[in-house]
Amino acid sequence: MSQSLSKIYVHIIFSTKKREASISKEIEDELYAYMAKIFMEYDSFALIIGGVENHIHVLCILSKNYSVCKLIEEIKKSSSKWIKTKDKKYARFSWQNGYGVFSVSQSQVPDVQNYIHNQKEHHKKISFEEEYREFLNKYKIKYDEQYVWD
Repeated sequence: MSQSLSKIYVHIIFSTKKREASISKEIEDELYAYMAKIFMEYDSFALIIGGVENHIHVLCILSKNYSVCKLIEEIKKSSSKWIKTKDKKYARFSWQNGYGVFSVSQSQVPDVQNYIHNQKEHHKKISFEEEYREFLNKYKIKYDEQYVWD
């Protein structure tokens, strides 16, 4: 019997709405664990999830059964609903509409894991906006600045 097999690593980045500092230290580990479960529900495996108050990074192995768009839609929708149940201060929590997804070769997985693990230190030197532009430029993605942010 033939099989359909894949192992596609992707680096996903998205921010909170208007890049507001909405992800508190007291909730981030629980949020990341919740998101990891959603990835698994969609046959994807999050190797690492990390970030800072206004955005997250995920390195995952993408499912062959779901599109990137569907996966991220469900991650954002479910996690947004979940976080609103945690405390009144999260009642207005929302993710940005867009996202970035970047391919990662298997040989680069340890470097990307390290990069995501060190986000707090990294963002003492560079803003999310600068970081995101660097990714877009590194991957030679053409973009219109007025539509990148919401």
